[in-house]
Amino acid sequence: MRFNIRYSSAAQSPGPALNESLAVPLRLLLPAFFSVAIVVVLPLLFSLYTSFTAYRLIDPDTIWNVVGLRNYMRAFANGDFWAAFGRTVLFLTIALNLELLLGLGIALLLNQIVKGQRALRTIMMFPMMFSPVLVGFQFKFMLNDSTGVVNHVLQTVFGLKTTIPFLVDAQSALASLIAAEVWNSTPVFAVILLAGLMALPKDPIEASKVDGCTPWQTFRYVTLPYLMPFIYIAMTIRSLDVGRAYDIVRIMTNGGPGGRTELLWTMVGRIAYDDSRMGYANAIGYVSVLVSVLFTLYFFRKLNAARKHMGPA
Repeated sequence: MRFNIRYSSAAQSPGPALNESLAVPLRLLLPAFFSVAIVVVLPLLFSLYTSFTAYRLIDPDTIWNVVGLRNYMRAFANGDFWAAFGRTVLFLTIALNLELLLGLGIALLLNQIVKGQRALRTIMMFPMMFSPVLVGFQFKFMLNDSTGVVNHVLQTVFGLKTTIPFLVDAQSALASLIAAEVWNSTPVFAVILLAGLMALPKDPIEASKVDGCTPWQTFRYVTLPYLMPFIYIAMTIRSLDVGRAYDIVRIMTNGGPGGRTELLWTMVGRIAYDDSRMGYANAIGYVSVLVSVLFTLYFFRKLNAARKHMGPA
């Protein structure tokens, strides 16, 4: 018995059909690619180029004055740059750890609540709805040494005789900036960690109770290892945000007193727009980006290690 099997030309050569099916999505995505190129890629390339020039806003012709690595070498030789660099790393480290501890505590508490949890989750997310500029103004007025509500409470309730200049003293000013940043962004950690707790399998927890583990032992050896990937995801997201902190610092202290709260990005803004040295400012800006990228890569490595430790899903 003989069978005559005929294949269509489309089945014999799927290439043209496949190319045609891909051509339509690519054509539809072209406007998006074009917009991204104009809004993101071109400004990045322009700022990278100007970081190697002596470009000043008040003298547009200096954009063609290429100085090579002079701006970067000048930044690394500048004591103010290293002071701002150290404060940025300190600000980043303290803020991230406080947000982690507070967010984890809030997530653990909400995970224990059954009735009204949805309403509490909504309330918990309120600080995220405020822009950093508004948060900066809010804390600036609250911590004012003459009319601020914090000093008023300390004087009327706790009997404090003198006011505390929160935003004038160098140490208290930096602590106030960290407090504002933590208040604004702790819900990010809380939401991500609460999602991890809600996805946590019940069997390991029940098994630990059967084995006689205390609540602390259950958290330390069962819950926390499972949450580590979620923790590093939150750390990765927040390290990028905190590393480029500008709005809150600009509004509350503007880098003062005496530059004692100036971070890398506020230094970039001052040099670029107050001093008009755009090329030098862009060089410092790219160093700041490098700091954020290094923190992000560190947390990515920790995230991959935590996933390997958890094993395949």
